Amino acid sequence: MIDLNDIVIFSRVVETGSFTAAARLLSMPKTTVSRRVAALERDLGVRLLQRTTRSLGMTEAGRLYYAEASAALRKIEAANVRLAEAQAEPSGTIRISAPVGFSSHFLQEAIFEFMATYPKAKVELRLTDERLNLVDNGIDLAFRTGLLEDSTLIARRLGPTYRLLCASPAYLARAGRPSAPDDLAGHDCVIAGPSAAHAQWVLDGPQGPETVSVSGRFAANEMQAVMEAAIAGYGIAQLPYGVAFACIADGRLLRVLDDYTTASGGLHVVYPSSKHLSPLVRAFIALTEKRLRAADARNVLPDSA
Repeated sequence: MIDLNDIVIFSRVVETGSFTAAARLLSMPKTTVSRRVAALERDLGVRLLQRTTRSLGMTEAGRLYYAEASAALRKIEAANVRLAEAQAEPSGTIRISAPVGFSSHFLQEAIFEFMATYPKAKVELRLTDERLNLVDNGIDLAFRTGLLEDSTLIARRLGPTYRLLCASPAYLARAGRPSAPDDLAGHDCVIAGPSAAHAQWVLDGPQGPETVSVSGRFAANEMQAVMEAAIAGYGIAQLPYGVAFACIADGRLLRVLDDYTTASGGLHVVYPSSKHLSPLVRAFIALTEKRLRAADARNVLPDSA
């Protein structure tokens, strides 16, 4: 039976160009290297190397064998690395970027579970609605929604996202509750955008998509401000499901027009490269996907701004 160690030694001789260099690399006597290569040739029944006093070259059979054997060795080495990573407890610091509103429900709970599962892990969370350059800012992964710009980033779609219509109990007590999308024209609406006037919302309801014109006294291009304005009673707002869910659960907001939602694209996790993705980042992405599947099974889909 052929000894796999002999194949490794043969490959190192080819890669270093000499028995002497291979022996130095492998920390073994040159005579042992020569003897093991000869044993491999004997087991294969073919000469792999042409030896002279001044040079060392491969035979045609040697070139073919090295091409196949070296590829197999690289796969084995990669498998060993992956196994070692899987067995080792992830440690170090993971830097995450996400929209502001995304942290209030889903992401915050995911991070806390991650830190409890991996005590050696540290998390640095940067909340911003700006789409930062991950490489320039040293960010390991980011959560983003909607259409993604063409880039060199690796993107993994985690699921769909949508928003709910919500308002504070105080606002609804004062202005009444809308019973149909057209009623929104008579209400103050908190606008997620640059202007409080002449905005349009596309609502998905029982009859399909409906476009309604809305206006109000307050607009902001940052979801945290939109949420706080709605809680303060300044009108009806479209809020990401995760944000709305948390506010409804604690009574700060009430849902209106229960049969209507607003689609807002897909939720993605993006990161610079998958080739050298750290075990820590892989573990966090896996945990995120697990939590999303569980949420989806309960029909509770988190969202972001």
